[in-house]
Amino acid sequence: MAQIINLRTARKAKARETAAKQADANRAKHGQTKAERAAQKATQDRMDRVVDGARLDGAGLDGEKPDEASHD
Repeated sequence: MAQIINLRTARKAKARETAAKQADANRAKHGQTKAERAAQKATQDRMDRVVDGARLDGAGLDGEKPDEASHD
């Protein structure tokens, strides 16, 4: 004799399985390992230090130095 199953439960189980497979695919496609995140953060910090080190102090918005700017 055939086993009786609840179709709603079977449908939900299949939907959960499909969603889990999709989530695994998305994690593989978009996810980063902890080491990758750390390397990316280190690279960004290094670039920020280079930019901050090259910044000209006292430069105005138009690129002129404050003592060269005309005061009206």
